[in-house]
Order: sequence, then C-alpha cells, then structure tokens
Amino acid sequence: MAGDLRRALAAGADLLIVGGGDGSVSGAAATLRGQGCVFAPLPLGTANSFVRTLGMGTRVEDAVAAIAGGRTAMIDLCEINGHVFANSASLGLSPLIGDTIPPRLKRWLGRLGYLVWAARAMALFRPFRVGVEHAGERRDYWATEVRMLNGNHVGGVRLSEEARLDNGTITLQIVTGRSRWRLALDWYCRILWLPGWAGEYVSDVVEFQGTRFHIETWPKQDVSIDGEVLTRTPFDLVVHPRALEVVVPCDEP
Repeated sequence: MAGDLRRALAAGADLLIVGGGDGSVSGAAATLRGQGCVFAPLPLGTANSFVRTLGMGTRVEDAVAAIAGGRTAMIDLCEINGHVFANSASLGLSPLIGDTIPPRLKRWLGRLGYLVWAARAMALFRPFRVGVEHAGERRDYWATEVRMLNGNHVGGVRLSEEARLDNGTITLQIVTGRSRWRLALDWYCRILWLPGWAGEYVSDVVEFQGTRFHIETWPKQDVSIDGEVLTRTPFDLVVHPRALEVVVPCDEP
C-alpha cells in the first residue's frame, strides 16, 4: 500500500482515500505525514476506531457522504520506536488478544469476536510492572493494561473524553493493580459508557496527558499499534502536532 500511495503522491494527488481498518489507516498516515496531501479513510475494518473518532460513521455510505460534503482539519500523529500511528497504541491484554485471535472468528463475529476471545486470553494473561517517565517525574505501577490514546475510540469502544486528535497531546491510561477482573470491569463500564460509575468503582485507573513519555515494563511487553503488534517495550512515546490533514464532517468540532 505504501508504494501505491507514494506513486499517487508523485503523480500530484491532493486527496487520497484509503479503505481498510485501523492498521491500514496508521500505515497510510505514516506515509502521508508532511506530504501536503489530504487523507480520507473508508471504514472497511472490524472496529474502525479512527473513523469513529473522526465522526464519519462506520458505514461506507456515511463516510463517502462525509468526504463529499465535509471539510479538512489538521490532526496530531504519534510515534513509538519509529512507528507512526494515528489513533491508539496499547500494551497488556489488548496486544495478546489482537495477536492471537483467529481471523475467522474476527471475520464472522466482528467486534463480538474480540470479546469472546478476550475471555480466553484473560486466563493466560499476567500483570506486569510498568515505569512511566513524564515531565521530569518517574512513577512505577503494577498494571494489567496501558492505553495510549490519540483518538478517543479503541476497538470500537469510546475510552476517553479527554483524548483528542487535535490538541497536541496524547492521553495515557494505566489500569493499575494485579486484578484481571478490575480490568474486565473497567472495559465493561467503558463499553456501556458509564464514566461516573467507573470513576466510583474502578478507582485503579490513572490518566496522564502530555507530549512525551518514556515507558518501560518488567517483563518486556508487546506493543499493539492501531491493532497491529509492531514493537516491544521499552519505548519513547512522542506526539507530532498538526502532522496530517484529514477530511472530517462539517458538523464535527
């Protein structure tokens, strides 16, 4: 795909539309970063989290209408160990699910397939130690999941009110402690969008916002970048403000 995009750029394209899931979106975003070309995604994946964050809808017809009648906006991109991503990255249970889920289960059941596989993966998962360096301070936690949110949707689920594609920062969420059931409860609250209930009963989630983080884990953990396991800890997480011009619906703030 990167080769096709580069050929289109060389031919002078000023708008490129890419169909696929969140992994394809990240790959396209990395290629188009700083090229002066407008990017528009079509939701052809399972979760389509980036398209949801843009407010374009998850049906192809809605996305096409948004592209035809929308406007453009500049968004941030983020980088981990040389891998540029548009929407989110994570470590902990999510990479284990994404790396082991059978393709047929994902294809047949869609987002429900991830939930079914998560129940199996949780039995194999172990908590880990994570160290976070941010703004000159170092903090260490036991954790079951770390989420790095440029957009506010992951796996098709809205995970944050603070995360925005255009505010020059990234939101870091850490589900602390050793309890896998606390992690399951946190996901349950967020799937049903019960932030008040989650804040009262799932007090083990800490959240930061910043432009740069250094993250280490013991033992080393795989890192899922927009649904694809691409690297491992340790890493530096860096924000690139206003790095890509994208199409958004006219009514999207």
